[in-house]
Amino acid sequence: MEGASLNQVRIGDPLTRVDGRLKVTGGAKYAVEYDLPDMAYGVLVTSTIAKGRIKNIDTSAAEKAPGVLSIITYVNSPKVPGYDAKPDPEKARVVGQEFRLFYDEKIHFNNQPIALAVADTFERATYAASLVKVEYVQESHQTDIRKNLSKAYTPKRPDNSARGIANAYKSAPVHIEEEYQTPIHVHNPMEPHATTAVWEGDRVTVYNKTQASKLAQSDIMKAFSLPEANVHVHSPFVGGAFGSSSRIWPQEMAAILGAKKVGRPVKVALRRDQVFNMVGYRPRSVQKVGLGATPDGKLVGITHEAYGSTSAYEQFTERTIHPTKSLYNCPNLNATYRLISLDLSTPCWTRGPGETSGSFALESAMDELAYALKMDPMALRLANYAEVDPENGTPWSSNYLKMCYEQGAKRFGWSKRNPVPRSTRDGSWLIGTGMAAGIYHANRSPATARAVLQADGTLIVQSATADVGPGTYTIMTQIAADVMGMDPARVRFELGDSSLPPAPGQFGSHTTASVGSAVHDVCVALKEKLQVLAADQKNRDGQAYADLLKQRNLTQMDVTKESKEEPDKEKRSGQSFCANFVEVRVHAATGEVRVSRVVSALDVGKVINQHTARSQVLGSVVWGIGMALMEDGVIDHRYGRYVTKDLADYHVPVCADVPAIDVILIDQPDAFLDPIGAKGIGEIGLIGFAAAMANAVYHATGKRIRELPITPDKLL
Repeated sequence: MEGASLNQVRIGDPLTRVDGRLKVTGGAKYAVEYDLPDMAYGVLVTSTIAKGRIKNIDTSAAEKAPGVLSIITYVNSPKVPGYDAKPDPEKARVVGQEFRLFYDEKIHFNNQPIALAVADTFERATYAASLVKVEYVQESHQTDIRKNLSKAYTPKRPDNSARGIANAYKSAPVHIEEEYQTPIHVHNPMEPHATTAVWEGDRVTVYNKTQASKLAQSDIMKAFSLPEANVHVHSPFVGGAFGSSSRIWPQEMAAILGAKKVGRPVKVALRRDQVFNMVGYRPRSVQKVGLGATPDGKLVGITHEAYGSTSAYEQFTERTIHPTKSLYNCPNLNATYRLISLDLSTPCWTRGPGETSGSFALESAMDELAYALKMDPMALRLANYAEVDPENGTPWSSNYLKMCYEQGAKRFGWSKRNPVPRSTRDGSWLIGTGMAAGIYHANRSPATARAVLQADGTLIVQSATADVGPGTYTIMTQIAADVMGMDPARVRFELGDSSLPPAPGQFGSHTTASVGSAVHDVCVALKEKLQVLAADQKNRDGQAYADLLKQRNLTQMDVTKESKEEPDKEKRSGQSFCANFVEVRVHAATGEVRVSRVVSALDVGKVINQHTARSQVLGSVVWGIGMALMEDGVIDHRYGRYVTKDLADYHVPVCADVPAIDVILIDQPDAFLDPIGAKGIGEIGLIGFAAAMANAVYHATGKRIRELPITPDKLL
């Protein structure tokens, strides 16, 4: 470990990941790696049409194959009581009906799971799945958002925002109006989605990858009408998720139904091509933005019309227009978000959900306005800096965006930039620089933690949160060690199990603020309880407390404590902020784009761990490069089926695509949101980054790309 001794670690120190050795040596066990006695294996059969119904499904040959235990379809699937339960009227009205696996003969999307082959080996299950024959009654389908814009509707829970005069930008002395598009972005975590399920009477245990073990437990309880004590969800390690494991998906239900049907543990793992539509995705967006300003750059009006896709059976909404509501001081704004139902599976939260797509449009438009004004893009943003949240007029909980601009620009050398597009060249390469700002909500949810100090000096802290990779094990260990004055090697943090004290899921950039506050508060409470035992209570450390337990003949002392939200949270607006600066090189003859420099400056409150925080930003930047230049979920609309359905065709960045990334963490505590001063960092680095890339490409080439990804054919 760098920067801190093993026996004196503080919040903010760059503590090395406490689970790192376990992971790199193969000791961490992931969902697919649970080998239970008498294990069976399930392989999903999927539809080849996008809409219609099953006319006939012939499983006879598959059932006769060697080792086959069962072929499960809607005809013979175990009943799921929750599927037939009368839905909550308000929920049904607002979000529709989640996908029900093996429920009936209806086909809602292509590659929909329609059968599960269960056998004694994975290979035999795979072979049996290939023998299932299906006849369909096909109906016409719609999977193209652009061809269906006229069918857009306002969600049941509208997210529109208005202040001042609508479309005021049109009357401004200088104004621009353009359309921007982002494609489908498909979740491709390193660990494909897998589940192992086992029934013991009316009790079910599920080993899966989930970002929220308590939420998964709740969903399974509702589906099978089981009490909490009868559902156990176990997910201590998750190999990447970023939203794709935020709910129960088909492979989880398939494993549970398979295990119930055959009376043995069943494991179901998705193939990579099945990940492309069974575990959610970032929906495609079409956005129309109008900006108007006075000659000195003061914004007069903003109009942002956003369209997103959802499935035909369920409404999924995201926060596409949220950056527009709050990032800039502007008296007149009208922002609308509308949905288009398509014959695709339901999208889901994807890193920076909504804000990532919306910020591409807003921050690209701000760059276009800067050029129309003949004004420096950063100067334009500074001219419209919001001293309070423009959406509701409340003060910020903290806001160091100006510091992000200033420190990022200085480190990047922004002032040396020649503002004229296509003005800088290095041989065959055109050089361009661009920047963009980002904003993402920072909040805190109720969370509970348990702390147990044992007489041997070990501290165990527990909470049913998750760790999908950002370093939750490490920072919670660090917070506990800091409060207790202990060597972190004596602290063990346990997570990823529904039997632990309740905690929110790891999404929305609120794990540190929520669970970190619970860990802080429970350790403070434990410390206070221990100090009652001692007259010389000051300046004690963890070992002294352990000795105290021995003196009192106590084997352990434990405390459980809930940490609630800030009671006056409505009085201030909690947000994280960033400023991204990018340099690109574009080959004049081929249109190839390479990223040569990145500086990312972020206001994320108090930095709990310098190592893991920087790692989060690196991940955001890499994803941002992929979003800007490569990622594109292409659907052949004739069939409603993905064409880019594996990592050979759906491109993501590799090491050669990523330059050195300079990360600046402002590291100023937010004294309002939580007791540890942290704000969210997981998503904010991605917000606006694709726009910074597009803006740099324009500066290099003089060509404005408004539809992602920025591929060579669009530049030639």
